[in-house]
Amino acid sequence: MFGCLVAGRLVQAAPQQVAEDKFVFDLPDYENINHVVVFMLGTVPFPEGMGGSVYFCYPDQSGMAVWQLLGFVTNEKPSAIFKISGLKSGKGSQHPFGAMNLPQTPTVAQIGISVELLENLAQQTPVANAAVSSVDSFTEFTQKMLDNFYNFASSFAVTQAQMTPNPSEAFIPANVVLKWYENFQRRLTQNPLFWKT
Repeated sequence: MFGCLVAGRLVQAAPQQVAEDKFVFDLPDYENINHVVVFMLGTVPFPEGMGGSVYFCYPDQSGMAVWQLLGFVTNEKPSAIFKISGLKSGKGSQHPFGAMNLPQTPTVAQIGISVELLENLAQQTPVANAAVSSVDSFTEFTQKMLDNFYNFASSFAVTQAQMTPNPSEAFIPANVVLKWYENFQRRLTQNPLFWKT
């Protein structure tokens, strides 16, 4: 019913079923994993009104299991990418795997999927930094570069009274830089590839 994929590794398509409605994938060498993809295989849909909450479990320093809710998959949203690299030091959350004593190995984490009612999934709050940014890396880089340039240029702003005349230097009014910055941001939001035209 489910598959799990880590970049550079083989697809896992046979989770361990630990209860009638709970499935687990092992993630060996989890310290070197940044993202994990959880997906439905397309062979067996969820029963009507059901979906699967997806959890990440890793052993803490004392070897105890720490479970964190990543998100969910449903028949309407059959796959999801989760960022797990920043979660390895966070706090655990409520989870349906508590009564099970799943074996924990220091270098093996787990992805758990719990089949639950869709109305219950809607009320759950995943850990904040598990979601993968929907902004592509180029757009994100461009946005950070714009912010950095604007902050850098603004740090040299002086009032007209503070200016000392120097014929070899050109001055650009700060409001012109701000106007360019705002226009570029607007165009980037409307079409991230506008600069190619």
